[in-house]
Amino acid sequence: MSASPGLSGRPAELPSADFFAVESLLSDTERNKLAELRDFLAAEIAPHAGDWWNAAEFPAHLLPKLAALELSTPTQRGYSHLFAGLVIAEMTRVDTSIATFFLVHHDLFVQSLHSFGSAGQKERLLADASSLRITGAFALTEPMHGSDVAGGLETTARRISSTTGAADDGGDTWVLNGAKRWIGNGTFCDYMLVWARDEADGSVRGFIVDATLPGVSRSRIENKIALRTVQNADIVFKDVRVAEADRFAAISSFDGTRELLRSSRIMVAWQAVGQQLAAFDVARQYAVERQQFGRPLAHFQLIQQQLVTMLGNAVASTGMLVQLARLQEQGAADMAQVALAKSYASARMRETVALGRSILGGNGIVTDYRMAKIFADAEAIYTYEGSYEINSLIVGRAITGVSAIA
Repeated sequence: MSASPGLSGRPAELPSADFFAVESLLSDTERNKLAELRDFLAAEIAPHAGDWWNAAEFPAHLLPKLAALELSTPTQRGYSHLFAGLVIAEMTRVDTSIATFFLVHHDLFVQSLHSFGSAGQKERLLADASSLRITGAFALTEPMHGSDVAGGLETTARRISSTTGAADDGGDTWVLNGAKRWIGNGTFCDYMLVWARDEADGSVRGFIVDATLPGVSRSRIENKIALRTVQNADIVFKDVRVAEADRFAAISSFDGTRELLRSSRIMVAWQAVGQQLAAFDVARQYAVERQQFGRPLAHFQLIQQQLVTMLGNAVASTGMLVQLARLQEQGAADMAQVALAKSYASARMRETVALGRSILGGNGIVTDYRMAKIFADAEAIYTYEGSYEINSLIVGRAITGVSAIA
């Protein structure tokens, strides 16, 4: 995307949006790596993100360059949880769609291999997945089941003998039938992690499914108003045969899936932080440079009040996520704490991007000025990895002992 009309670079004398110096908590190595990431995003993503979003096209040519950053599953590489969160926040700050691709592939697909893969599965897939020579998706949500998918999972798995085709508890093949929806990277991924219910005993099973297997059909979800660069898919499985060697043997209930979703929910909360930083960046720059009534918008008290509210929301959300990262380091972050962080940060994000869009006036509804894209993408963050309402009810259950969900 070309530079926004009438907007130049941020004045160097203005303070950073990292108003409380959160990055000072990182190690020198982590700060240097974050600076490397920022340089990459500024050079390779920022100039083009609007065009990709408008065209609803994914920049597959970037995958080798993304891989060269060596940021796949940062905590597996010895980085802190805080650094891992700031990586997603910084990606989101420049382009929410690229950050979402990165999150789905690395924090769900690759992390699943780390957490649940057998030695053979890791040897076969992990190196290529970490370096983006192959891409992955996480196929859990279904057409009729989103927030209630844990209890409502309808995709089925039946174990059979590959020689006779008969049901066989000791068989070497599984047959999958069902459908998935909203699967990020689903149109082009090489493999997908598919979650299904075992017909024999009702347990939840996880499978590594080659996306080119007979019986797998994929179609892109069209007409989205958010995350347009992300290729979300409807996927149908019709008598798809998957080898027993491609089953996650360590998964027999939804608990393993829940563990993965807890970690990815934290990353989506970090996306809510990045989205607020993006809105603040654009709105402040616009307010400083845009002239109305013979003076910059920033001269007006109401504009300053809006900018302060935006910054306050971003700082408060960041502070909650910093503490959550500390709890992660201790292995002590529970689902209620994660749910509060996601619901709170996404609610503040919604207010922040709305204020930013207001500051830009009419220019706030065209993607030339970035704010329209930021505003629209926020709606996806508000909903996925547990909607605001569902996360609020998870916290409500924790603090009252009474479940309002089921």
